Amino acid sequence: MTTTSALPGSHPAESPTLDPHDLPAALERLRSVADDLAVAVDRVIQGKDETVRLALTVLFSEGHLLVEDVPGVGKTMLAKSLARAIDGSVRRIQFTPDLLPSDVTGSSIWNQERATFEFRPGAVFANVVIGDEINRASPKTQSALLECMEEGQVTVDGTTWQLDRPFIVFATQNPVEMDGTYPLPEAQRDRFAARISMGYPSVDAELTMLSEHGVTDPLDAVTPVVDVAEVRALSRAVRSVHAAEALKQYVVDLVRRTRSHPDLRLGASPRAALHLLRTARSRAALEGRDHVLPDDVQALAVPVVAHRLLLTADALLAGRDGADVVTDVLRTTALPSPR
Repeated sequence: MTTTSALPGSHPAESPTLDPHDLPAALERLRSVADDLAVAVDRVIQGKDETVRLALTVLFSEGHLLVEDVPGVGKTMLAKSLARAIDGSVRRIQFTPDLLPSDVTGSSIWNQERATFEFRPGAVFANVVIGDEINRASPKTQSALLECMEEGQVTVDGTTWQLDRPFIVFATQNPVEMDGTYPLPEAQRDRFAARISMGYPSVDAELTMLSEHGVTDPLDAVTPVVDVAEVRALSRAVRSVHAAEALKQYVVDLVRRTRSHPDLRLGASPRAALHLLRTARSRAALEGRDHVLPDDVQALAVPVVAHRLLLTADALLAGRDGADVVTDVLRTTALPSPR
C-alpha cells in the first residue's frame, strides 16, 4: 500500500484561484515583480530580453523549462540567476552517465540506532531544481523526474512524498547530436512546458561580458526580488486569468491539427494544450491583462508545442523541424470569432 507524507516545512494546499475582487491588485503586483526579476537577470544575461520574459512566463504558469543550446551561451547562468532572484531553496543536479535515480529522488537508509529505515530526500526536494545537461544522464535516471515534474511528488519504497510549492525544474541540455548525450524520451520532453534556445549574444553583449564577467562573478550582484510564498500567490493569480470558451477551442484546434499533419509521426498531446493555455494565461498576466488573447497563444505556440513533435523521416531529410510545423498549423487554423 502506498502512503502519502510531507517533509517538515512543506506548504499546505491552498485554494487554486484568487477571489475575483483580489485579481486586479495581484496582477499589478505580478507585473511589477516580473519587471524586477527581468532587471535582476539582465545583470547576468545581457541582451536576452525575450528569452528572460519567456522564462518568467513559464515560472508563473507553474511549468518547467528546457533550455537547449550549445555549450557556453549562458544556459546554466540563466537558471541560476532566476533561482537566486526567487530566494527559494535551490538544488543543482549535474547530470552525468553515472548518476543514479536515487540521487535525484532520494532513498531509504537503514538507521542502526533506531532499527528502522529513514528517508533521505534527493536533489528534487527544492523550490528550484537546476538540471544541468539533463541529456548526459542515462534514460533510466532521466525518468526519475517524470513523477516529480507532473505530479509534484516522489514515490520511494511505497511512500509518496509531496514536494513543496513552487516546484520548478530549469533543465539545460546540449543538442542531442553532440558526443556523450542521450536524446530525451518523448514522455520527458512532454513534461516541459516550453523549450527555448539561448542563441549567441550580440557583439555589444559579448563585449560587456568580457569586461564584467572577467572581473567579478555576475551572480554576486543578483539579490532576491521575491520570495517563494509570493511566487506561490502570484501563480494563483495567473490561474485566475480569464480564458473564453472560444479561445480554449482555438487551443484545442491547434493541438489537434498537429496530430494529422503529414510531416509528423507524433503530434502534440493533450498535455501540450494544457501547457499552452497555462502559459498564455501567464503571458496575459505579465502584460497586466485579466484575459487571454489569441495573440498570447500564437506567441507561445512554437516554444510550447514544437519540442513535443516527432517528424517523419522525409520531413527531416527536407530540413523541416517542429517550429516549421507549428507555424504551418498557426497559419491554417481559423482564429476564434469575437462575440
